[in-house]
Amino acid sequence: MRRAFELRPDPVPTLDPHGEYLTRVWREVVYPMAERMGMTLRLPPVQPRSRLAHAASFFAAAHGKLDALHEEIFRSFFQRGEDIGRIDLLVGLGAGIGLDGSALRRALETRQFEAEVVADEERAERLGVRAVPAYLTEGPRVVTGVLALGQLREFVKRSGCPENNGGN
Repeated sequence: MRRAFELRPDPVPTLDPHGEYLTRVWREVVYPMAERMGMTLRLPPVQPRSRLAHAASFFAAAHGKLDALHEEIFRSFFQRGEDIGRIDLLVGLGAGIGLDGSALRRALETRQFEAEVVADEERAERLGVRAVPAYLTEGPRVVTGVLALGQLREFVKRSGCPENNGGN
């Protein structure tokens, strides 16, 4: 199951996309990982707030298009460097995958799904989640960060969960 999680919710300052921290992490961790996985990623030139993108995801889920919208948001941000905190961009992405753009715009402008986003964030706070990705099992047990496949399997095994849960 996917949940909303803002790395830096307002009023926490966003990071400078040209600052030492992000450029170092991307150079040392993200780019090598992306290369190993055969992915093309680039450090986005903007660090937007993500609450609206999460709200758009709730809208998409309600219309059976969550995976498609997530893929579009990912490409938009990590490949094209677009500001996923802008309603116009999110409406365009949604319309591009067959969502009703006018209805999506209304949902975002009226903050229709903000309570759901905030509830996910409050749950993450209670569980001690501070980074993404985060994996949660019964217990609850939480592990965060990018893990090698073997590490993730070991986490699942130690948690007493079946390894094949349909990819969720």
